[in-house]
Amino acid sequence: MAVKIRLKRMGKIRTAIYRVVVMDSRTKRDGRAIEEIGKYDPNQEPSLIEIDMDRANYWRGQGAQPTEAVAALLKIMDDGTLKVAEPKANKKDLYEAALAAAGKSDGADASGATTAKKKAAKKAEAPKADDVAPAADTDSSAATTEHSEEPAEGADTKSDEAPKADEAAKADEAGA
Repeated sequence: MAVKIRLKRMGKIRTAIYRVVVMDSRTKRDGRAIEEIGKYDPNQEPSLIEIDMDRANYWRGQGAQPTEAVAALLKIMDDGTLKVAEPKANKKDLYEAALAAAGKSDGADASGATTAKKKAAKKAEAPKADDVAPAADTDSSAATTEHSEEPAEGADTKSDEAPKADEAAKADEAGA
């Protein structure tokens, strides 16, 4: 029986993934394999090549012939020119790093919230309307009580007459 080490196609239509298998040369491409000894994914960057070299050498010693594609993969594995992808960072570590970076730049409060509360931001930006109103009243009352020839800024001459009319109306009511 002629044994070959070849690729068995798997995966979706345009995203093929291969398994490196040992099989009889007369079987179909995707037929039953004697043994699966590795994987090959050309879609990743760099390509994923995982082959059990001990088993590949065993089968070569038994007379199995690798196809051209598998021979190229085995050569890459033997030479040590295989490019290895950088390991992905742990999601928990990425999350903690993002929290630390956000805490340093924003100056987040000690309550542990990751975003500032809207109410706290509004209070910090503008003073209350109650605090502003009495201050404005004292300024306008001081301007109206002064009897100078020039009216105060923004004060109407009618405002001086209005308190006098109110006092006259109260006197009439009290006398009646």
